[in-house]
Amino acid sequence: MKLTVMGREAYAYTGGKPFDATLPCVVFVHGAVNDHSVFTLLARWFAHHGHAVLAVDLPGHMRSAGPALKSVEAMADWLLALLDAAGVPQAALAGHSMGSLVALQAAARAPQRATRLVMLGSCLPMPVPQALLDLSLADTEAAAARVVSYSFSTLAAKPSYPGPGVWLRGAARALIRQVVARGEAQLFHTDFAACNAYAGGLDAAARVACPSTLVLGALDQMTPPRAAAAVALALSATVQTVPGGHYMMQECPDAVLQAVRDALA
Repeated sequence: MKLTVMGREAYAYTGGKPFDATLPCVVFVHGAVNDHSVFTLLARWFAHHGHAVLAVDLPGHMRSAGPALKSVEAMADWLLALLDAAGVPQAALAGHSMGSLVALQAAARAPQRATRLVMLGSCLPMPVPQALLDLSLADTEAAAARVVSYSFSTLAAKPSYPGPGVWLRGAARALIRQVVARGEAQLFHTDFAACNAYAGGLDAAARVACPSTLVLGALDQMTPPRAAAAVALALSATVQTVPGGHYMMQECPDAVLQAVRDALA
């Protein structure tokens, strides 16, 4: 579905069903240098089980016009503006990695509009090594390879999703390559710098009024579960752990789907 948000075209995947703003809405926000497709399974399940779904492409990512936004705060403002454009007064906000920070900030900025908050593969703060930021400017492909190498706990895909023979690491690198090609040359650096610079997360968590859930990968090396203790405490959040790494939606999709179903039940 295409929308006009802040004067620019924005895209949100609706899970294969026509968008109906009268249904309970779930918004999915992708992580750095990704797009809505990482939430395909979740978006389709909720769209076919009584929900309106908006799995967004953030500005400058794939089908949403740029420029890419340089801060989590700006992305949160954009997300709330997208809800306005879609005619959605309230929604459950679910985000992965960088998207979890965006969902958190949006829920803090407009607590009356967030019915649930689900943060997947998250921690506060979310620091990014300077070496990776520097590499992202010098060699995006090498930076992507480094991130992907730490984002999975296995070399093999789960047979049931998205299908036998899928190379998880190769698919993840291909997605990053495609998102960068469709966006700006320094998009990788822009996204990871935004994560690194976000300093107001715990203050934001104190302003969140809705029930919250953290879905953490037991083997996550990018946002280790222990690094989420402070935000879990600040949100009084339910914590669910799934048997995978940072790219949990690809690595253990069934467990992630069940965790999000539980969070939004």
